[in-house]
Amino acid sequence: MARFMFDTDMCIYLMKNQPPQVADRFAQCFEGDVVLSAISLAELEYGVTISLDPQGARRALQALIGRVPVLPLNAAAARAYGPVRAATRERKADALDKLIAAHAIAENLTLVTRNVRDFAAYPGLRVEDWTEGQAAAPDR
Repeated sequence: MARFMFDTDMCIYLMKNQPPQVADRFAQCFEGDVVLSAISLAELEYGVTISLDPQGARRALQALIGRVPVLPLNAAAARAYGPVRAATRERKADALDKLIAAHAIAENLTLVTRNVRDFAAYPGLRVEDWTEGQAAAPDR
């Protein structure tokens, strides 16, 4: 059962293997512990499209989604989006972040992101930053 949802930035870090502590922390997880939102996949597909090396970017993305399952956006995430957007309605520029946050809330997952401050305003969202400090073993 999944416990964590990667924000798009964490996916990019894994695809580039930088910073190494993200890969180290991911390696401590069991298969299925970590997922990504279809919204993050859409952002990553955009990155492949505009990449200077689209074939290399495509290979890296395929390798990532071979290890991290993609969760489709569902009605529960749509319902969670209302309170998330209402709490931050003055912030217009982060519509995709709001959808990712709502998806994590609906699935009762901790969002793993480097952008902790950006996600702090979303009610009910748990956030971790795997780029900071020593990678701790996941609780079981």
